[in-house]
Amino acid sequence: MKDYKEFKSRRDRLAFLLDDSVAIIVNSKESIRNKDCHYPFRSDSNFHYLSGFPEPDTIVMIFGGKNPKSIIFCQPKDEIKEIWNGYVYGPKQASKEFLFDEGYPLADAQKLIPKFIKSKKIFLLPSSRVGHIFSPKWFEINNKLREDLSEILDGMRVVKNDFEVNLMRKSADIAANAHIQAMKLTAPDKYEYEIEGEILNQFFRLGSRNPAYSSIVASGINGCTLHYIENDSQMKDGDLLLIDAGCEVGSYASDITRTFPVNGKFSSAQKEIYQLVLSAQKAAIEKVKVGLFFDDPHKEALKIIIDGLIDLGILIGSRDEVYEKELYKKFFMHRTSHWLGLDVHDVGKYLSKSKNSQAVKFTEGNVLTIEPGCYIRPSDHVSKEFWGIGVRIEDDVLVTSAGHDVLSKNAPKEIKELEEVIGTSNA
Repeated sequence: MKDYKEFKSRRDRLAFLLDDSVAIIVNSKESIRNKDCHYPFRSDSNFHYLSGFPEPDTIVMIFGGKNPKSIIFCQPKDEIKEIWNGYVYGPKQASKEFLFDEGYPLADAQKLIPKFIKSKKIFLLPSSRVGHIFSPKWFEINNKLREDLSEILDGMRVVKNDFEVNLMRKSADIAANAHIQAMKLTAPDKYEYEIEGEILNQFFRLGSRNPAYSSIVASGINGCTLHYIENDSQMKDGDLLLIDAGCEVGSYASDITRTFPVNGKFSSAQKEIYQLVLSAQKAAIEKVKVGLFFDDPHKEALKIIIDGLIDLGILIGSRDEVYEKELYKKFFMHRTSHWLGLDVHDVGKYLSKSKNSQAVKFTEGNVLTIEPGCYIRPSDHVSKEFWGIGVRIEDDVLVTSAGHDVLSKNAPKEIKELEEVIGTSNA
């Protein structure tokens, strides 16, 4: 039996924050892929965060106030269903093992939940499907009592504790190893999907059952498409390969990007752009500290990339002019960071509630990506040697009391390190 005290402690904390209100959280439904086949099931992130319970079509209620408690409504035991699809906990075992105070069959939810709620204020998530368990009339009458639960939960989830950090560190280690093995396998004339297959193989081999998102394995000009996922091109000698791939451990994501030459040696133009992005990324990571602002890493990376592109003649004008006119967005069009956790683009505010909508400050336990990039499509205004160069370098960074910890540091990114490992499985 696993220890689910971590999830109970989160429910207890939420109950304290709810005051005399009640929160209702509904798990995801199974999704049909095609006839008689379903997509692999993954719990809603908020539901998982508060329960750890793995079955679809489940409802959790958390009560605040003088007598806090949590209740689970889930599918009943069903021996026939278990023959086909595996173990079903049932309300009794679910409440016992997952440390709920009470457990009931899902079929009783519509009858019991209104009785439990009475006139309490209800906290729901914006995307909640809770309406399907009540009659429309009941829900309409009580709709005025609804509050947005995400305001509370996002604030809890954006700060990771040791339990969560350990899972994210393991996820990053597995993903870093997958990137290394992908580098070793890379060679001209292979197909992008061969490299993707090796990445998935390494995820599964080391204990991650799911990628955190569809892997991007983009060679040549494909690397200039930010969300390229076709992964079906043949890799060419002289091209770069951009791999953006991460996995999940305990539903916690890693998110790592590395870019390197298919043939194992950077050309001079590739090296210029790569080193520029790497310098920007390193400088941005140094801006991840308690008390600094969320947009400080982006500002630092942007400054370096703008200066570098001006020096290379790819951007024309002064830094101020390029910044004010946003001329850089032709080559660096995305932000440098996003929160990371149960979702690869995790919950959490980026702007404070201040009058000036100032960026939030880092606090110990935040985890974010640092991922500047530079993408140069063919253009009459850019020297041909830079055409088709797409570079992004991304790491997962934990904010600590001493500064920061790069969780994905095992994935090599220095030019010398990369050139030493690329293609070594083909030697």
